[in-house]
Amino acid sequence: MAGFAVEDMFLKAAKAHMPLGQALVIFGLTGMAVFALLARRRGEVVFHPAALSRPLLIRSGFEVTGRLFYSLAIALTPLSVASAILQATPLVVVAGAAVIFGEQVGWRRWAAVCVGFLGVLVILRPGLDGFTLMSLVTVIGLIGFAGRDLATRAAPMVLSNRQLGVYGMAMLALAGAIILSVTGRAVWPDATGAALVAAMTGFGIFAYFALTVAMRTGEISAVTPFRYTRLVFAMVAGVVVFGEHPDLPTLAGSALIVGSGLYALNRSCQRPRLT
Repeated sequence: MAGFAVEDMFLKAAKAHMPLGQALVIFGLTGMAVFALLARRRGEVVFHPAALSRPLLIRSGFEVTGRLFYSLAIALTPLSVASAILQATPLVVVAGAAVIFGEQVGWRRWAAVCVGFLGVLVILRPGLDGFTLMSLVTVIGLIGFAGRDLATRAAPMVLSNRQLGVYGMAMLALAGAIILSVTGRAVWPDATGAALVAAMTGFGIFAYFALTVAMRTGEISAVTPFRYTRLVFAMVAGVVVFGEHPDLPTLAGSALIVGSGLYALNRSCQRPRLT
């Protein structure tokens, strides 16, 4: 989560030096090359027939949706607000894990994630002056990421994390190409822009690989609460790097989200018992 927050920070900064879509295309193509190299070093084929299986195709669709809309949210809204709204992802993932994979989620953890959802509503402020339609772009992005995480769990085990990285980064490049096809105006990056995209790519590849490993090897309902830590890192980056000043509803909603996430994490780490 720290890696993703730093990636977001560099992406938002890189937007001042090149179109958003161009930065994502460079990121995606570079990530594909890195994961492909890692796969070949392990003797794995880069494009496995299982990549066309139903779970992987569903995962790819959600990946494009998540990357496309969340990247737009980062570029067009304050980083701290976009990251705070993204913390609703565990609600969808935990619900999906219970419904699709039959994982046991006690009522206390359900209550905790509902409190977290309440925190997101406090940040969104639907129907109030602080509400903006751009906030809904982040909501669409989080639905995409939640679907990706669930589909990652269902991905054929014959595919390695490195192969999944290749396919995921290909979808990132596709999302960037979609944005660039609308905005146009690709430019030759200056030295600062190139350095920002390079840093974004490095942190993004690390974060993506770590998340894939976590979602494939850990219990989803136990791993998911760690997503809440992304908010802390993003909030610090927003304030220190971009001079953002989160208002009281954003801070209050974030506190509800983090508090409920920590409680849910504590419950998941306890031995199974009647809840």
